[in-house]
Amino acid sequence: MTASPVRTERRGRVLEVTLDRPKANAIDLKTSIVLGDIFKEFRDDPEMRVALITGAGEKFFCPGWDLKAAADGDAVDGDYGVGGFGGLQEMRAMNKPVIAAVNGICFGGGFEWALSADIILAADHATFALPEIRSGTVADAASVKLPKRIPYHIAMEMLLTGRRLDAEEGARWGFVNQIHAADKLMEEARKLADHLASGPPLVYAAIKEIVREAEALTFQDAMNRITKRQFESVDVLYDSEDQMEGARAFSEKRDPVWKGK
Repeated sequence: MTASPVRTERRGRVLEVTLDRPKANAIDLKTSIVLGDIFKEFRDDPEMRVALITGAGEKFFCPGWDLKAAADGDAVDGDYGVGGFGGLQEMRAMNKPVIAAVNGICFGGGFEWALSADIILAADHATFALPEIRSGTVADAASVKLPKRIPYHIAMEMLLTGRRLDAEEGARWGFVNQIHAADKLMEEARKLADHLASGPPLVYAAIKEIVREAEALTFQDAMNRITKRQFESVDVLYDSEDQMEGARAFSEKRDPVWKGK
């Protein structure tokens, strides 16, 4: 095993996070805590704008919860750290874009980790499944998220049977944004990450907060909160230099220069 279960690399304003736990990149309590600390630091760093997550190697993105560690004492309801399982699915106020580059097997908690991202790119050989049903436990985050993301009956089939889907079917049902050849996946993911990193961070923050909070609101209640500036990110955006810069750049027919303030 490597010295750390996670590798990070800062590329300009992009943080690359690579899960690296041979042989399969499964996540145990220790790894989840490490990931939570990484994503909290990313969230709070004004210089960083986009995170890109992937798995080491060519076979596994992440098969999910480390069942061997569980057999050795890791509790299924243990302390997974500040961001919950995988450091992302319960990370509060994560108002920056996160891209998942799924480079292989993406099962169980690994699939839930990918679902915690905003955009999912997949290698053409990637596969997705929720096999928890076969080991007598529940895919908790997927049970909450997946029926809201894809057709109900497809989500329920995955949850109730553990059926494996390939990348093409994942794209057809809408949880995979793009499919790339395995040797081009990271190149394409980095292009997308760089594109997002050049965009308006305060607008991204507003989009993510609105989308997240609107899940529990009616349409009109959500619109009222936006127009009355009751979302913190919207309030910050409407008083920002970037808001004025966007309008000036449009009128002057030039590219805007985003400062994030």
